[in-house]
Amino acid sequence: MNQATEARSEETLDPQDWEAMRALGHRILDDAMDYLETLRDRPVWEHAPPQVKAHFAGPPPPGPESPDEVYREYLECILPYQLGNSHPRFWGWVAGSGTVMGMFAELLAASTDAVSGAFSYVSNNYVEFQIVDWCKTLLRYPPTATGLLTSGCSASNLIALAVARNALAGFDVRSRGMTNAPQQMTLYCSEEAHSSIQKAVELLGFGDDALRRIPVNESMQIDLAALKAAIKSDRADGFRPVCIVGCAGTTSTAAIDDLNALADICAEEGCWFHVDGACGAWTAIAPKYNHLVAGMERADSLAFDLHKWMYLQYPIGCVLVRNADEHRRAFSLTPTYLAHGEGEHGLTGIDVPWLSDYGFELSRGFHALKAWMTIKEHGTERYGRIIEQNIDQAHYLAGLVTAAPELELALPVSLNIVNFRYVRPGMSDAALDRLNKRIETELQEQGTVVVSTVTLRGRNYLHAGIANHRSRRDDFDLLVREVIRIGDGLA
Repeated sequence: MNQATEARSEETLDPQDWEAMRALGHRILDDAMDYLETLRDRPVWEHAPPQVKAHFAGPPPPGPESPDEVYREYLECILPYQLGNSHPRFWGWVAGSGTVMGMFAELLAASTDAVSGAFSYVSNNYVEFQIVDWCKTLLRYPPTATGLLTSGCSASNLIALAVARNALAGFDVRSRGMTNAPQQMTLYCSEEAHSSIQKAVELLGFGDDALRRIPVNESMQIDLAALKAAIKSDRADGFRPVCIVGCAGTTSTAAIDDLNALADICAEEGCWFHVDGACGAWTAIAPKYNHLVAGMERADSLAFDLHKWMYLQYPIGCVLVRNADEHRRAFSLTPTYLAHGEGEHGLTGIDVPWLSDYGFELSRGFHALKAWMTIKEHGTERYGRIIEQNIDQAHYLAGLVTAAPELELALPVSLNIVNFRYVRPGMSDAALDRLNKRIETELQEQGTVVVSTVTLRGRNYLHAGIANHRSRRDDFDLLVREVIRIGDGLA
C-alpha cells in the first residue's frame, strides 16, 4: 500500500458530514433551551420504567450508529428521567438548579476539550485563579490564602483535612505514613456534620474511631461544653486533638455552628479549624443574613459548593486554605515529566503555580468557566438577593406550616431548610413516621413537588431544602396544599 492510500485509510472521530452534524447541534441547543424554558409545564421528575432500564443492558456497538439515532435514544430514554433539580419545585435534599449561561459554558469548555491546572500559556488557569480570588473576596477570606476548584465538598473536605493532618501531625506524614504516628490523632465535629467528613477521616488513615461526634444543642448546633470536655478527656488519655470541623449549614436542618466560638477553642487548643460550608457559606453575600456565618472567615480551611447556592451546573465546589505553604506542602509533587518553573500568580514569570500542587488530581476540567461566565452575567449583588430570597421563602413556608393545624414544624428555621410533618390527632409517633414517609413518596411519584425526608430526634419529617433560583412563593403554597391533601387521604 503506497503512502497516499495509507493516508486515505487513516480514520478520525470527526464528523464525515460537518453540515449534518452542525444541523444536529443546532437542534440539540434548541431542544435544551425549550427544556429549560418549559420546566414548569412538566412534572418535577419521572421514574425510569422497566423498559428504559432494560434498554441499557447489552454489549457496546461494534459499528457506528447514526448521530441522529443516538440523539433520538437520548430524547426517549435519558432526558425524561432526570433528578429534576432544575425544576422550580424541586427541594429534595439540597441541590442547585443550573443556569442557561452555565449550560453554554459547559458546551464551550467541552468544545476545546479544555484542561485546567497546568502550563502558563493556558488561559483557563487564569480564569480559575480569578474565580478563587472572587470567592476569597466574597467570603471575606484572606487574599493570601490558596484555593482550588473541586468536584464538590466531598473532595474539598478531603483536601482540607489532608492539609490539617499533615500540618499538625507532629511528624512527616508524607514520608513515614500514618502507621508511624507517635500519637492517635483525634478530630471533632457535630452529630449533624455531613458524611463526607467521616469518609475523609477514613480515607486519610485516621480511622473512624478517631472522629468524635459531639452532641448538638436544641438549635442543632455543636454543643460547645461537650466539645471542650471531649478534647480535655482525649488529652488526658494520651490522644492528640488536631482538628475541629464547624458546620456553616448542616444538610438536615441548615444549622450553623457558633463559628466564632469554635475559632476561639481552636486557638486555645492548638487545633486546625475547618468549616464545611457546603450548604450555607454563600449566606455571606446575602446582606440581610450574612451575620449568621460570622466567624467563618477565621477558619484555617473552608469548603463550599458553587453547584448548590451559586446555582451552577454540577459539578463545582471549592476549598480555600489560609496557610498557602501548608496547602502546597500537602500535595506538591513534581516528577521530571511534569517539570515546570516557578512564578507568582499575577506577576510576570516563567510559569504560574500548577493547581495540581494543591489537590490530588492532575487531570482537571475547566469547571471555572461556568462560574466565570455566570457570575459576570448576573453580578454578585443579584446572587446575594436571590440567596436572600431563598431564605425569605424558607421563612414564608415555615409560616404556612405554622398556620396549618394539620402540619407541625420540626424546629425554627435557621437558614434555607424547612422540616415539617403532617399530624393527625390520636395517631402515634410511629404511625405518623410511616404516614409522612408515604406522603413523601406520593409527592415524588406524582411529580408535582419533590421533597425528601430526614430523621430528627427519632422522628420522620418532610425536608424542603430551598436552593433554587426558579422557585416562587406560590410554589410553596402548592406544597402545603398537596401535603395536607395527600395526608388527609392517606390518614
